[in-house]
Amino acid sequence: MSQSQESVGTVLQPSPYEDYAGYEAHVPYGYGYDYDRDPYGPYEDVPGLPGLPEVPEAPEAPDPLVPRQQAARPFPATAEGGRAAARRAARSRRTSERPEMLRRLLPQALVVAFLAGGTSAFVAYDKSVTLDVEGEPRTLHTFAGDVEELLEDEGVELGRHDVVSPGRTADLADGDEIDIRYGRPVRLTLDGHRHTVWTTARTVDGALRELGVRAEGARLSAPRSAPIGRNGTALEVWTERGVTFLADSREHRVRTNAPTVERALREAGLELRNDDTTSVPLDSFPRDGQTVTVMRITGAEQVREQRVPYETERRDDPHLQEGTEVVARHGKPGLRRTTYRVRTVNGVKQKPRRLGTEMVREPETEIIKVGTKKLPDTVEGAEGLNWGALAQCESGGDPSSVDASGTYGGLYQFDTQTWQSLGGSGSAQEAPAAEQTMRAKKLYVSRGASPWPVCGRKLSQ
Repeated sequence: MSQSQESVGTVLQPSPYEDYAGYEAHVPYGYGYDYDRDPYGPYEDVPGLPGLPEVPEAPEAPDPLVPRQQAARPFPATAEGGRAAARRAARSRRTSERPEMLRRLLPQALVVAFLAGGTSAFVAYDKSVTLDVEGEPRTLHTFAGDVEELLEDEGVELGRHDVVSPGRTADLADGDEIDIRYGRPVRLTLDGHRHTVWTTARTVDGALRELGVRAEGARLSAPRSAPIGRNGTALEVWTERGVTFLADSREHRVRTNAPTVERALREAGLELRNDDTTSVPLDSFPRDGQTVTVMRITGAEQVREQRVPYETERRDDPHLQEGTEVVARHGKPGLRRTTYRVRTVNGVKQKPRRLGTEMVREPETEIIKVGTKKLPDTVEGAEGLNWGALAQCESGGDPSSVDASGTYGGLYQFDTQTWQSLGGSGSAQEAPAAEQTMRAKKLYVSRGASPWPVCGRKLSQ
C-alpha cells in the first residue's frame, strides 16, 4: 500500500458508512453531492480505495484541484471579441452563479480532497486579501487571479484619476493588500494663477503636500484640516514672499502672503498720502524678491495767460479813391488761459502737465476799407506847377524815402497825420508815386507851398 493509500485508509477504517450513498447522506453541513448538477461533470472514480463501490462509467471530468482558469471547460472563441470577450462573458456568468456554485462546489471539493489524500491543493486557490477603499479596510476570500478581476467581482469601478496599488494587472497572492484612493479635482488658485489639478488626498493639508505647494506662512482660503469630498473643492493659496519697499530714502523689507502690493505696503507700515503712488500698480501681485519704490508726490496748479492775435479783414470800398485805406474797426487781441499741474516726485521737479485750456476773451477782427474809386487825373488849382522839382528837392525823387528822424516819408516828405488827413492810408512812403503827387496837389490847394518851406519855391521854377 502506498503512503497516500495508507493516509486515506487510516481515515476511512473507522467510518461507519457501508457504501458511498451512505457517505453522501452524511456530508458535513448537510450538503448532498449531485452528479447530475455538478458543473464540472460527474466525479471520477479513484480506483484502489477500500470501501468504495464501483461507479458506473461516466464522462471524463476536469481535476477539481486545478484552478478554474485552467479547467477543462475552455472559453469559446467568438467572432466578436475573441478570447477576451469570451472571458468577460464567462466571468459575468460566474459572478451571477457564484453563490449557488459555491454552495454545490464546497462539499464536492471536500469529498474529492478528502478522498484524494488532503485539502491543501484546493485551499491554495482560495486567497485571503485585504481591500482598503479610502482608509476602510476589509478582508475578503477570493479566487480572483489578479487585482482587476477582484475589483470587478466586488463591483468597484475606478475613474481615470483614481489610484489602485498594486496596479490593476498585478497578480493576487494570499495575504495581499489592495489600496484604493479616489481622485478629487481641486480648482487651485496659486498666487493668482488658476489651475485644475487632481489629488487622492482627503484633506487640504494632504493635497498641498501631494501637490508640492509650500504652505508654511501661506494664506489659505480653507483650513488645512478641511476635508475634500469626491466632488473636489476650490482652494486659494497665497504663499509667503519677501518684498522690499523703497520709501523716504530707506529700505523696508517684509515677509508677506498678501495678494496685492497695496496690502503688502500696509503690512510694511507704510502709508500713501495725497498723490503718492508706487512704481507698480497697487492691485498687482507682489512677487518674491521684488523691489517696489514709493513715490512721494507734491504738486500745485499754475495758470498761464496768452494773448491771441486778431485777424485783419480788408473790404473794398467804391467810395474811397484808389490807394486810400481806412480802418473801419480796430482789432482787439483775445486772451487764452491754460492751467498746468506742476509735480515734484521724491524731490525732483517734473515737466508740467497741462490740465485744461479756456478762452477768456475772443479776439476781434480788424476791418479795413480799401478804396477802389479811380484817382482824378488833375487837381484844380494845382496844375502847371513843377512837382518833379519839388520831389527832387524833398526826397531826391525816391517815393519810399524816409528822413533820419523817421517822421517824414515819400516823395514830398509827408508826416503820417497829414498824409491820412488827405485820405491816405498807412504812411506816404507805402503809397504809389502817383497817389503821393495827387495828395501833394490837394495839400497845395488847401495850404499853398507852406508845407514845404525850403523846397516850395521849386514849384514855380
